[in-house]
Amino acid sequence: MDTTRATRRAGLRVTSALAAVTALTSCSAMETTARFAASRQGAVAQLVADVSGDGALTHLRALQRIADDNDGTRASPGPGYEASVDYVVAALRRAGFEVSTPTFTVSAGQGSGSNVELRNVVAQTATGSPDHVVMLGAHLDSVPAGPGINDNGSGVGSLLEIAEKLGSSPQLTNAVRFSFWGSEEVDLDGSTRYVEALNDAERQQIMMYVNLDMVASPNAGYFVQGGKGRKSASAGPPGSARIAEVLVEQFAAAGVAAETATFDGESDYAAFLDAGIPSGGVLAGDENKASERQAEKWGGRAGEAFDSCYHRACDRVENINGTALDRFTDAVAGTAGHFAASTTALTN
Repeated sequence: MDTTRATRRAGLRVTSALAAVTALTSCSAMETTARFAASRQGAVAQLVADVSGDGALTHLRALQRIADDNDGTRASPGPGYEASVDYVVAALRRAGFEVSTPTFTVSAGQGSGSNVELRNVVAQTATGSPDHVVMLGAHLDSVPAGPGINDNGSGVGSLLEIAEKLGSSPQLTNAVRFSFWGSEEVDLDGSTRYVEALNDAERQQIMMYVNLDMVASPNAGYFVQGGKGRKSASAGPPGSARIAEVLVEQFAAAGVAAETATFDGESDYAAFLDAGIPSGGVLAGDENKASERQAEKWGGRAGEAFDSCYHRACDRVENINGTALDRFTDAVAGTAGHFAASTTALTN
């Protein structure tokens, strides 16, 4: 027998067997990856299906009761704000989250000459990569003149509804962080102090930030911030346009055509923009008036303010637009889920 030929044939059989095993392993890995991807997308679709404006409205009613018990306001500093913090902390803990309340210091009041320590509220999922955090935020305080149920109990209620339905341990790629800010109505103090306290590594872990500020205006508009404008201050850092694009897509899925707008530096996204963190924002409009085109597109009233109770005592739960609250909650949930399930880098 030709031993050289026999050895060669044996080698070929081994090589063929190894190739077959490699192909099967590769095929199996691809199938597993595909199953995981399908599972993640299924989880996102389920989240959007589960959240509702009615669920968010439950929290708005609770915030209204807190304001009624505290001279009609939830302004910070003040007992109405502190009670609002306690309420949000309890709701998140019931949903299974570990909750932190990082503090910051502000003036106790004009002419007082003293300072007071206030709390933000932050909670993050226990699952998902902590090096790639999808962060969502809304300010928890009102102006002294009113209870602030649209501005911004609506953003708070929407985030709590998403957190509750998402749960503290979702099977997603990236972690999701929920944040509730104090003293937005003063000088964006809560969010600003939070971002300033982050070290470089902690800032880099935040892959994106989405801000909710008034999402249930009675004469609702549907505005998305991010990627519009020539300067970073108005368009946001690279990646912001992609966040806005997904938000617009999610609004379309919820049945409404959103309009893109520039960042104006007047809400809690400002500190994140300054830190170079890709950001987006959603809002239903304030004292500005709806145009004829906007009213026709969104079913509103032309020439009237999006929210005639903006910064007034009548910003109460009775004036909330339930349809808008539902659509905004769906769109933000879908956007958060989209990026939390993503395995690709965020780029424009």
